[in-house]
Amino acid sequence: MNPIPLPGSQVRTRLGSQEPLDQAFVTRLGSVCAEVTTQPPERAEAGRDWWPLALLWARSGEVPALPAVVARPARAAEVVAVLRVANEAKVPVTAMAGRSGVCGGAVPVFGGVSLDMTGMAGVVAVDDESLLVDVLPGTWGDCLEDELRGQHRLTLGHWPQSMALSTVGGWVACRSAGQYSTRYGKIEDMVVGLEVALADGSLIRTGGTAPRAAMGPDLTGLFVGSEGTLGVVTGARLRAHPAPPAERRAAWLFDAFGTGLDACRRVLRRGATPAVLRLYDHVESTRTLGLDGGSALIVLDEGDAGLVEATMAVVAGECAGATRLDDGVVERWVQHRNDVSALAVAIERDIVVDTCEVAARWSALPGLYRDAVAALEAVPGTWAASAHQSHAYPDGACLYFTFAGQPEDGGADAYYAAAWEAVARTTLAHGGAISHHHGIGLHRSRFLAEALGPAFPSLVALKRAFDPHGILNPGKLALPSPFGRDVPWP
Repeated sequence: MNPIPLPGSQVRTRLGSQEPLDQAFVTRLGSVCAEVTTQPPERAEAGRDWWPLALLWARSGEVPALPAVVARPARAAEVVAVLRVANEAKVPVTAMAGRSGVCGGAVPVFGGVSLDMTGMAGVVAVDDESLLVDVLPGTWGDCLEDELRGQHRLTLGHWPQSMALSTVGGWVACRSAGQYSTRYGKIEDMVVGLEVALADGSLIRTGGTAPRAAMGPDLTGLFVGSEGTLGVVTGARLRAHPAPPAERRAAWLFDAFGTGLDACRRVLRRGATPAVLRLYDHVESTRTLGLDGGSALIVLDEGDAGLVEATMAVVAGECAGATRLDDGVVERWVQHRNDVSALAVAIERDIVVDTCEVAARWSALPGLYRDAVAALEAVPGTWAASAHQSHAYPDGACLYFTFAGQPEDGGADAYYAAAWEAVARTTLAHGGAISHHHGIGLHRSRFLAEALGPAFPSLVALKRAFDPHGILNPGKLALPSPFGRDVPWP
């Protein structure tokens, strides 16, 4: 559920109007998909996600865009049929589900069909011996985890902040990361195979038959992170783990963020992978954890007791120069880690706030942190700029920047664009990645061609090969659109 309700029954589109569809097309769509609606409330909700800028627009009754129709398939055969009909008519189709994304990735910027995948939910099969789970794309994250633990004593180990708002298909589409990713990996480390409906109505399966198969390029990897631009995921085979029998927690306070980063680097370098290795700068240590005087590191690990003890011993050794904190600090984080209520409060006060998660090598992280915070602070209207390290790997980590501001002239859109420009340009200058797990969507698209460099034309070629008519989620990933106009953002 979106935190900002739309006032009244009439809404306007912020990014331009979409042309209505021919009634004959809608009728044909209804003949191949059991649930199809053109009702204004359903269309309005399908025209937005949790993109913070769009939350501000909602206060004045605006959504980024409106689909002409919402189709809710119940099985893969209906997805295939919808795509076939849309492809023949050259009508855009934007897949969506929980719409918890914060980059406008599910916004149907050229109208057409919003394909609501939440009707395809549930666990299909569990192979306990092989630790594999087959699941439908519209399955909510908390429902999946509850079933795995309650009925099979397994876990996926994937705990995004949007756990109760997001679905498996959305995770796959934007390369999602959970809060326990240092132990379990990101979603791309969990996906072993996919079932995907292509734009022309073909249904294909990639991977999933045997571990580490060497049968040409990894076709599964083409669709993970493609944000619905190359195909629509209709099923996923995922790696699971035994439910963890043991858990340990600890916390330390470092005198500086850079010192804490180096400790995290050394932990990973020694081969330890605690589920949570999360470092806050001095601003966020105060705001989030109620601590003063340094940068707080919270650590949580789970799994086999012997492995957990060994991991925590490595962490303690590398944090020997820091101040040991009470383990209750971690408990406070666990209790409040998914609380995003402050976002709605800020929006209601016309405060522009967002988070920018990027990634870089360990050698680049200190400079990236310093320069990005300074760049944010230099944007007129900024009240606060801070960061934490949220996901760590042997070669680098994710930095999660937060900014808040309120420009004096009320130019929220311009301020928002400038703040993002500050982080993205700084990240590129330090050789980092402009997204770690939120994806590109609509509002990051303007940076993608530069970020990919000479590889970007290869992405364009893939799009043309898989989707010649360009119907799948047009306007995203900076890909050319055949619908004749540019998206007016920023």
